[in-house]
Amino acid sequence: MAKDMTLFWGSGSPPCWRVMIALGEKNLKGYNQKMLSIEKMEHKSKEVMDLNPRGQLPTFKHGDTVVNESLAVCFYLESQFKSQGNKLIPDCPAEQALMYQRLFEFFTFYQKMVDFLVYKLKVPEEERLESTMKKKKEAVIDELKLWERYLAKAPCYLAGKNFTLADVSMFPSFAYLFQFGLSEKRYPKLAAYYDYLKERPSIKANWPPTWLNSPRQDILKDI
Repeated sequence: MAKDMTLFWGSGSPPCWRVMIALGEKNLKGYNQKMLSIEKMEHKSKEVMDLNPRGQLPTFKHGDTVVNESLAVCFYLESQFKSQGNKLIPDCPAEQALMYQRLFEFFTFYQKMVDFLVYKLKVPEEERLESTMKKKKEAVIDELKLWERYLAKAPCYLAGKNFTLADVSMFPSFAYLFQFGLSEKRYPKLAAYYDYLKERPSIKANWPPTWLNSPRQDILKDI
């Protein structure tokens, strides 16, 4: 069934990882995959650009259908293979509403984190404004504290008693933060969530290969 699927992906990319988790949760095995080096700009190859004019990863094809945005791929897989593997959208209206809420809160969380990282890593230190750096850092910390409160109410999963698309979406981003130095002691609920889900088969089987033998970095140690 998955033999007519092709996934172009990059190691350590949260969007790519969430698609691979979704494929695992839907028990779609044996799909064609090609790991590309973002550093070497392999995602801008003609092979990818012909399918994805933005030249971004993941790039996904199922038969003649091309879906490129990671969340769109996840929704597509759940829709097309609803009765296969694990259900990722709850039937319970309250749980479904919470899942959608958490899922789309991701964009706020992601944007604040990107704003901080771009400023910290791309702007030369001598050109940074201390006030701007502080503001961006505090925005990220406030967001992380919010997710800490969420996980105090639902410690195992983000939207109730079951693993859902909210977890598929958010776990790779949280894992990315810890890989780059986020303090587990400072955010114990997030750390517990991370430790619990990292052993889930669909997550463990698709762990970024470039992380397996790489020490954690300290970019986010002060967050």
